[in-house]
Amino acid sequence: MENVRFFLILAVSFLGLLIYQKWQEDYTVNVSPQAVNGAPQLQEFNSQAEDSVPFINPEFQAKSDSPIPSFESETDSEITVETDLLSVVISSKGGTLNSITLKDYPIDPKIPDDAVELLANKSSRTFIHQGGLAGSKGLPTHNDIYSFERTAYKFIRDEDELVVPLYWTNKQGITIQKNYIFKRGSYLIDIEYKVFNKLPDGIKVHQYAQLKRNKESSRQGMLYLFSGAALSTPEKRYEKYDYGDLEKAPINVSAKESWIAVMEHYFVAALIPEKEAENQYYSKTNTADVFTVGFYSQAKTIGANEQGSLLSSFYAGPKRHDLLEPLATGLQLTVDYGMLWFIAKPLFIVLNFINDKLHNWGWAIIILTILLKLLFYPLAAAGYRSMANMRRVQPKLLALKERHSDDKAQLNQDMMKLYKEERINPLGGCLPMLVQIPFFIALYWVLLESVEMRQAPFILWITDLSSMDPFYVLPLLMGVSMWFQQKLNPAPIDPTQAKVMKILPFVFTGFFAFFPSGLVLYWLVNNLLSIAQQWRITRMIENSHST
Repeated sequence: MENVRFFLILAVSFLGLLIYQKWQEDYTVNVSPQAVNGAPQLQEFNSQAEDSVPFINPEFQAKSDSPIPSFESETDSEITVETDLLSVVISSKGGTLNSITLKDYPIDPKIPDDAVELLANKSSRTFIHQGGLAGSKGLPTHNDIYSFERTAYKFIRDEDELVVPLYWTNKQGITIQKNYIFKRGSYLIDIEYKVFNKLPDGIKVHQYAQLKRNKESSRQGMLYLFSGAALSTPEKRYEKYDYGDLEKAPINVSAKESWIAVMEHYFVAALIPEKEAENQYYSKTNTADVFTVGFYSQAKTIGANEQGSLLSSFYAGPKRHDLLEPLATGLQLTVDYGMLWFIAKPLFIVLNFINDKLHNWGWAIIILTILLKLLFYPLAAAGYRSMANMRRVQPKLLALKERHSDDKAQLNQDMMKLYKEERINPLGGCLPMLVQIPFFIALYWVLLESVEMRQAPFILWITDLSSMDPFYVLPLLMGVSMWFQQKLNPAPIDPTQAKVMKILPFVFTGFFAFFPSGLVLYWLVNNLLSIAQQWRITRMIENSHST
């Protein structure tokens, strides 16, 4: 019965956690510390148009002059870039990143050439990177046309860096060279603005970058996988914002050593300004269910007949600790393990270490499950001994119930007396199980959030541990193991409770049928190990009392 209680406690705790997180997403309004403390509020955008730019200061309202093309035409054209990891499409209009495809992450492993398109500019999906300049003179925004040297770029042999230049010039004497810098083996794109000021006076220049994304649901079947924005500052290293949060309280934060990003399951696009400079972070939403998050820098003065540069970086790729942690403080937190991250991260480190040796995430899950069972063996053994003793005195408890069927007070009194005589703690199996629940939930998030699990094969028909079992074999085996484990436990005395317990394996089987097979594999192995441990302890106790 205690083991049944454990499953019920675990299920309630697990569902409670999901409900709490969903409630936080839906009803928590994020208000920036600067807004609370009376800092200047971010002003409205220049217009309500779809391609509006952030309003930085009154001088920014000056409309840029028509550019003088240096190479190609003034029409909106596209430039393609091929690196070892990325396929990129850049628009000459503002140098906007209209598409980024992650070559190493196919949508279907059977079709390796059809990869995940993280950034896209389609009627069905909008997720683009925009950027530009603003200042005391007309400067190019993401609505202005750049010229370019050629329409296709790719790495050549032994080349570790690829620079894609775009050009813009106005009649007043300001020339801009916007460089996209790609590096071999990296998902990080450096963005550099070279400003050539041929005017007789100095100019002030801001750079800005923003991500525009259509609203997408975080609910995928029975799973809640966050899709939205995230901001990290020294005051709060990682804060999530869904579309509703951004509608209620737009982001308006000024900070150094910070970044802002848009996340989805397994992947993230992050704007990373220079660490030393203070930048203003902002957001906006519109009626078309599209949101924009971004930053703009403080003004940089470029003297007469001088040249200056402004730098930032953009990461578009998988949520992997080893790739994100070196780039910016707290960026690895986008691999979101929830409130139990301090347990989840060590579990992932162990799981990753095992996989490095075996090169199979399925076997790594099994071995990690065994290690966790060994870690909690003393606690689990205490719980199973309590259940075995309860099973041993079950006939006496049934006799007491029959004798005092009309007197519950006397029944409870005699049951307590029996427990004392037999030296049994009826709740002895609960505490050891409760201690283990945080580890079970943390491992759940590790298996759910780690991109390394995406499309990871195990054996036979399990070709993707991140998706549900296509033939429901693992959920059915898990349900059978749960049913068999119940047979080792003392049956509940209350008839109604006994009927509920009989239904429980079927409920859990249906519940887990839609979970990723990696999670079900963990539960199945955990159940089998628990059955072996419980059967052994039960036999030992029964044999010791029969002699």
